[in-house]
Amino acid sequence: MSYETIEYEVEDRVATIALDRPERLNAFTVEMMSELIEAFDQVDDDDSVRAVIVTGNGRGFCAGADLGGGPDTFAHGEPPAGRIAPRDAGGIVSLRIFRCRKPVIAAINGPAVGVGATITLPMDIRLMADSARVGFVFAARGIVPDGACSWFLPRIVGINQALEWCLTARVFPASEALSAGLVRSVHPEDELLGAARALAQEIATSIAPVSAVITRQLLWRMLCVDHPMEAHRVDSLAISQTGKMADAIEGISAFFEKRPARCSLAPSVDTPDWYPWWDEPRYDNH
Repeated sequence: MSYETIEYEVEDRVATIALDRPERLNAFTVEMMSELIEAFDQVDDDDSVRAVIVTGNGRGFCAGADLGGGPDTFAHGEPPAGRIAPRDAGGIVSLRIFRCRKPVIAAINGPAVGVGATITLPMDIRLMADSARVGFVFAARGIVPDGACSWFLPRIVGINQALEWCLTARVFPASEALSAGLVRSVHPEDELLGAARALAQEIATSIAPVSAVITRQLLWRMLCVDHPMEAHRVDSLAISQTGKMADAIEGISAFFEKRPARCSLAPSVDTPDWYPWWDEPRYDNH
């Protein structure tokens, strides 16, 4: 599939999605939103893909929304009577990443500002170049955070840190992102993608793909349940079902035989019938 604003490639069971508007520091557009959604659909449909890396081409990761529309960039008008406001494009991308069947790694190679920062939040692991900077700058532009940031960011770094970053609109260095737990590690710029690929390969070769699908959603979705019993009920169902499947038999056999497991189940067709177990909320897209 050919794209205009991103690049997509698969190598050694890892898909790499690179934002590709380097002349604009990969500033985010509606076209980029659509292409990212298509790319994540492609990831989910390709059972050869075990993990995903998202990065940027050129000097930037994503410099935020493309402000080429001038002062009216965020003025979408009033919604029709009886309908909610139009969904923000960053949020549409964030929620698509949230629903992804594969583990997602952000390799933040340069400035990640505004929506460029918020779309990394539903990614499972973030790595950052030592020269990169991050900023949740929305309030300085007279708007509020997009990309479901108000849900994701406090869960990752805590409410106090999330409030400080959003209320100051400060653009901060990789060292601050690391100390606050926003990113897992910081690397020299020329070593960042190699580190991300090494981590993606560890994921791709170490775990059963169907287990990864369920585990990823268990950890994200249990962040907001009211009692650990809710997690226990779903865990118990998941263990009882996956324990009967071919990958569990293979995984245990491989353990006793002291060899790598050769898992054969495909996430697109072999997830248990009860997955997904949650009721997705219904939103008006207009």
